[in-house]
Amino acid sequence: MILSGDDRAHWELAWLSTVDHKRIGVLYMLTGLVFFVFGGVEALFIRLQLAVPDNKLLSPETYNMLFTMHGTTMIFLVVMPVVFGFANYFVPLQVGARDMAFPRLNAFSFWLVPFGGILLHFSILAGGAPAVGWFAYAPLSETPYSSQLGVDYWALALLVLGIGSVGTALNIIVTVLCLRAPDMTLRRMPLFSWINFVNSFIVILAIPVLNAALVMLLIDRRLEGHFFLPRPGGNGGSAIMWQHIFWAFGHPEVYIMVLPAFGIISEVIPVFSRKPIFGYEFVAGSTVAIAILSFGVWAHHMFTVGLGRTTDLFFVGASMLIAIPTGVKVLNWSVTMLGGRVRFKAAMLFCIAFLLQFLCGGITGISHAVAPFDWQTKNSYFLVAHFHFVAVGGIVFAILAGLFYWFPKISGRMLSERLGKWTFWLMVIGFNMTFITQHFLGLAGMPRRVYTYPVLPGWGWMNMVSTIGAFFMAAASLVLVWNIVLTLLRGERAGDNPWNAWTLEWATTSPPPPENFDTLPPIHSRRPLWDDANPDRPDPVVGTSAHADVVTPDKNKASILLFIASEAGFFGILILAYLFYNATPRPGPNAREMLHLFKTGMFSIALFASSFTLWRSEVALRKQNHGCMVRWLALTIILGGIFIVGQGLEYWGLFNSGLQVGTNLFATTFFTLTGFHGLHVCIGLVALLIMLGLALAGDFKKGSSTALEAVGYYWHFVDVVWVFVLSVVYILPLLR
Repeated sequence: MILSGDDRAHWELAWLSTVDHKRIGVLYMLTGLVFFVFGGVEALFIRLQLAVPDNKLLSPETYNMLFTMHGTTMIFLVVMPVVFGFANYFVPLQVGARDMAFPRLNAFSFWLVPFGGILLHFSILAGGAPAVGWFAYAPLSETPYSSQLGVDYWALALLVLGIGSVGTALNIIVTVLCLRAPDMTLRRMPLFSWINFVNSFIVILAIPVLNAALVMLLIDRRLEGHFFLPRPGGNGGSAIMWQHIFWAFGHPEVYIMVLPAFGIISEVIPVFSRKPIFGYEFVAGSTVAIAILSFGVWAHHMFTVGLGRTTDLFFVGASMLIAIPTGVKVLNWSVTMLGGRVRFKAAMLFCIAFLLQFLCGGITGISHAVAPFDWQTKNSYFLVAHFHFVAVGGIVFAILAGLFYWFPKISGRMLSERLGKWTFWLMVIGFNMTFITQHFLGLAGMPRRVYTYPVLPGWGWMNMVSTIGAFFMAAASLVLVWNIVLTLLRGERAGDNPWNAWTLEWATTSPPPPENFDTLPPIHSRRPLWDDANPDRPDPVVGTSAHADVVTPDKNKASILLFIASEAGFFGILILAYLFYNATPRPGPNAREMLHLFKTGMFSIALFASSFTLWRSEVALRKQNHGCMVRWLALTIILGGIFIVGQGLEYWGLFNSGLQVGTNLFATTFFTLTGFHGLHVCIGLVALLIMLGLALAGDFKKGSSTALEAVGYYWHFVDVVWVFVLSVVYILPLLR
């Protein structure tokens, strides 16, 4: 980046305190690169341990720690930050916005990433890193089996990273919905922005599922809860429940990582084929289909658990169905290249490799949708190979394509094509040596998650080939870093649009100025720069200004509604867990014996009434009746306070009667569900107090009600959640 005089004088502070989406995007990518070094070194030690049979290089415990840290680091601290970095940098540019909708939230979301990464790796100094796999299966992750603090740090780190991910996704959605250039309709958006827009909805809905699981695990470990630890006498939790909740997040997480890669490929292939993308509508529509279907395939990770024939058949069908929209994309990309004037630059080479490697990964993925085949290969190295064909052959190759494509825009300089092709060939050779070999290892019977293996025919030499391949990929990474450093020091100047591309990020300088654009070209199609450069043969006009996709909602209201959708997923998991564990009578205290509907109903009425008083406050504000608005708002706060006091008194009575979080499953689920609801009420009260303070200071005298309405949405949501909690926890037991 070219720095101004002021930036040069205080460049450290400028980067540390920035709220510019472009700098935050670069920081995301740099953070991902730093943690890629950690995750890569961990992978090399894993491969060194497995290079020869009966190796004693690492102890079993150390191997399990490296195995856990490698998976967690690569998924949550490398891939997700890097794809968020690309989205942060280029989505606002592609839709013609000057920044993200909420710049400070954007900065906060980013800084949670290094904080979460440091928290995770600090566990090494706090008694040992987690050694439970990135999936942390219960009961292995419970205290009796993993007593060190590493699992707690792992859970806390993922909670921190999850909160940041939701903040980033919310920001991307609101930016696209509310800050698009006037003529940039949803149907005209570049596919990279469209796919990241859809992908952000998956983040909003999937991450809270993981957060709920992590909260339950921490309650089990720190407060002696019973969610996932089976106990004698029928009063313990279910280890299978952890798998259900984790994979309900885990499979959408695969698409959270891979859909942005699809977006990159959808931008790079048309530019280097000198053709528009074939079937834009099919690529966009199949993205929506993938997003929806991704939430219905989680239990194909659990065929070996023994869920029953009917359940297995459902998830077999759903898993095969999701392959169709993915196959549509591969067809679109391939046909785009047919008949095009393909330029085999480094970016395009990585796209071609992506197509071949990802196709192989997809085919082996479909094989795992066949339950009998899955039973044989699920716990073998065949699955390790399949996953890495998707994660590396798909996601990493696409990221490298995007890096070579957009680096000129980010830095103003061109990466070396010669070094880029060295990176490409080293990566392709190393990748296939490592992971094609592992398919055969799996078919030969080598189990995954083992730190060593005996001398068996073929296992030794195939593992050695796999290890050598990993070092080829390490060499490719070193060449890439050298290319980046050399380019930043003395690379060729790029110009504004070195690839003659067509989307709006290429309509500004390289790198872009703080405000992104001085002026924007007319936007009538999906390739505005093509239309500007070829006025005699422009693309057909897409849509008109009368279409519904031109409408831009208020960003405060949109953001709070998205946040509510995310929180609804979190509470949905807690409510389902309560119902699952309390559907049948269990030993010890229960809801019928310990809870009193009449007392709870009294302070519940206060909470429900507060929704009415808040609505009256909003009406008074719209009528510019400032005094009435303040009085209704103050009454809302009082009613919310009555509810919190009532819930506190209920807790006090339960504690005095001997009921605590660890007493039994009823106590664990009750205190978790009602406690988190109470926490949300307290957060709502803080927001209402801020609104009251602003009102008393005169900020609402002009009648603007947007901020109060946004807080109102949240408060009404909290009330609606309590309707479900009251029904499930207090009323339902009385009806049995």
